[in-house]
Amino acid sequence: MKTIRLRLDKERSLLRRHPWIFESAIAKGAADPGETVRVESDEGRFLAWAAYSPASKIRARVWSFDESQRIDRSFFTAACGCAVNARTRFDIQSDGLRLVHGESDGLPGLIVDRYGDTLVVQFLSSGAERWKDVLADALLAATGLSKLYERSDASGRAREGLPAVTGWLRGMAQPDQCAHPVELVLREHDWQLAVNIASGHKTGFYLDQRDSRKKFCDYARRLNFQRVLNCYCYTGGFTVAALTGGAAHVTSIDSSGPAIEKAAANVALNGFAASRATFVDADVNTSLRQFGAEGKTFDAIVLDPPKFAPTVAHAERAARAYKDINRLALKILAPGGVLFTYSCSGGISADLFHKIVASAGIDAGVDGYICERMGGAPDHPMTINFPEGEYLKGLVVMRK
Repeated sequence: MKTIRLRLDKERSLLRRHPWIFESAIAKGAADPGETVRVESDEGRFLAWAAYSPASKIRARVWSFDESQRIDRSFFTAACGCAVNARTRFDIQSDGLRLVHGESDGLPGLIVDRYGDTLVVQFLSSGAERWKDVLADALLAATGLSKLYERSDASGRAREGLPAVTGWLRGMAQPDQCAHPVELVLREHDWQLAVNIASGHKTGFYLDQRDSRKKFCDYARRLNFQRVLNCYCYTGGFTVAALTGGAAHVTSIDSSGPAIEKAAANVALNGFAASRATFVDADVNTSLRQFGAEGKTFDAIVLDPPKFAPTVAHAERAARAYKDINRLALKILAPGGVLFTYSCSGGISADLFHKIVASAGIDAGVDGYICERMGGAPDHPMTINFPEGEYLKGLVVMRK
């Protein structure tokens, strides 16, 4: 077994059970991509078993802190089974859910979502890639399913020195059969949403916002929204939620024409009249400024933008972008109206996001009540030892 030795005092994070070992913490030692290494302190004391990644700044990701643990097929079978079993204890009102959430489930670099009878998997680290076949078998055994589609095309793969890979990994149709469909329909709460596991964002959809969509539906029903604005609408999840809650009309904006088409199709899928929804293929910032210039206001606004800050290094630039869109939105939010605003950037902490929204309110000349703080759905967990798992932050703000 190969060993990496840490620099003096660089073991503190591992003693707190944090699973990442950065390049700068390593004094000596190396291994092949994904190979399991023994991690030791500068004094030679065992700290962890980890997967080595020579191309990444996160040079190793921990599999186990137990010196007696063997990192083998049995280890991954047990870890996958534990993660899948944990989801049975959560209240998930959907047949689409996350089964494995990387480090939070002790499987760094592995993301697994279930859409009905199909698993969609991302192998995002060298360690997960090295054990791909074992993990695929373990996941199918834990779920009793037979179809597994790979979506290893996220940007994190490049940072690990890995190429993008997509396609059916398990359960491929026989040559004389039709290929399995990649267009699926997801049941979520009181509505349905069409997803494409081959071309959709992430593994096909934003499952982490499931509970936020239900919350938005509840607010629409309770506060009788008349005019709703859904920014960065993607395929219309919040739009459908608002209409389900009784909103009179929803304007949805996204800069992707194909996403807009899918959002309109999802409105129709749920039986809502086309007259209750307007779809705009445009830049959100430009649209917000135009609405302000025209004097338009809305009873409810959703701001769910893409990731502006993938790392802390991007936080300052991202903070300006978040502040700008929140300032513009608050200016066109009617008194008594509600803003659902989010950041999915790991480089923006919950505390910083609150400060950004507060600063946006000051610049807009608007104050509001923070009614709720939102996060990812429970199947996207943050654990005690891995606070970086809290990537999704949200605030529900009611304008005074």
